[in-house]
Amino acid sequence: MTKVIKVIALGSLIASSYTYAVSTAACAGCHGQYFEKKAMGKSKVVKDMSKEDIIKALKGYKDGSYGGAMKAMMKGQVASLTDANIEAIAISVKSGTGVATDKATEHASAAAVAQSKVIDINKGVQNAPERIAKEDLGNKKVVTESTLGLRKDNLYKENNKELPVKTDYSRPAPGSSTKFERAYLNAPPMIPHSVDGLLPITQNNNQCLGCHMPDVSKGVGATAIPVSHFTNYRPKTELKDGKFVKEGKTVGMNGELGNVSDIKIAKAEKSDKLYQGRFNCSQCHAPQSKTDTDVANTFIPDFKGQDKMKAHSSLADAMNEGVE
Repeated sequence: MTKVIKVIALGSLIASSYTYAVSTAACAGCHGQYFEKKAMGKSKVVKDMSKEDIIKALKGYKDGSYGGAMKAMMKGQVASLTDANIEAIAISVKSGTGVATDKATEHASAAAVAQSKVIDINKGVQNAPERIAKEDLGNKKVVTESTLGLRKDNLYKENNKELPVKTDYSRPAPGSSTKFERAYLNAPPMIPHSVDGLLPITQNNNQCLGCHMPDVSKGVGATAIPVSHFTNYRPKTELKDGKFVKEGKTVGMNGELGNVSDIKIAKAEKSDKLYQGRFNCSQCHAPQSKTDTDVANTFIPDFKGQDKMKAHSSLADAMNEGVE
C-alpha cells in the first residue's frame, strides 16, 4: 500500500512537471535543452546541481534570498511558481530527459523567429481614415465639449465612469516575445517583453546586458546593443586660462558660454564596453502599452526605402547629418 501511494505521488509530481512544461521550455532558451549551459555565461550549470539545491535556488529567487547577477531577472521568472511547481521542475531537470525538442526549439531559437517577423506598432492606427475624419476638428462647423475632451464626455458633466484607460504593460517573458517595428528611423525600439524583475537599472545591476550584449544577443534572439552605445560622442570640454575650450576651440570665457552650434559632433571614441552615459536603458527604451490611443495617429514613418531599418539602427553612421 505504501509503495502504491509513493508511485501515485511520484506520478502526480511528474504530471505536474509536464503541466509546467512551457515554463521549463522557456528556461531552455538560456540554460540549454538539458540545462547544460551557464545562462548568459553567468549562472551555475543547473543539471549538475542536486534536486535539493535546485529547489533551494528557485525558492530563494522567489523570496529574494538567493542569487547573484541574475537575481533580479530570475525573481520575475519564478514569482508565480508554487512549491509544487518548483519541485516538479527540479524533478524534470534531474530526470535528464531534457525539454521536449519542439519546445526547446521554440524558445532557444527565438532569434530566427524574431528576425523574420517584426510587429508594426502603427498598424491599425495610422491607417484609420474613418477615425481621423471623425476627430478632425478643422472640418467641423460645431465643436462640442465632448469632442474637445480626450475622455469623450461633456466637460461640465464628467463622472467617475469616464476614467482614463488603465495602462497594460503585460508582455511575454524575455526570449519568447516578438520584436516591435521602430516608430521611425533610428528610434529607440520599444521593449516587447515583460520587464518584471529587470528594473530598476543601475550601473552595477543591469540585467539587460545579459541578453543584449552583441556577443550573446544572436543566441538568445535579442536585439544587439548598437555600436553607438559603445561610443563616447561627448566633446572634450575644459576650462583653460579662464576660457571654455571644447574640442580645441574656445567657446566662451569669463564664466559664460558662447554660440557652439557650429561645432560638429565630437570625435567618436569607440570601446568594447558599454559607454556609461548610456547605462540606463529605460531612459529611452520603454515597454509597449496594450492601450488604444485617445486620438488617431496620422504620423507615417519614413525609413528611406530601407525596410531593414525597421528593426535595425544606422545611428552611428548618421551622427553628423545636418551639421556636416
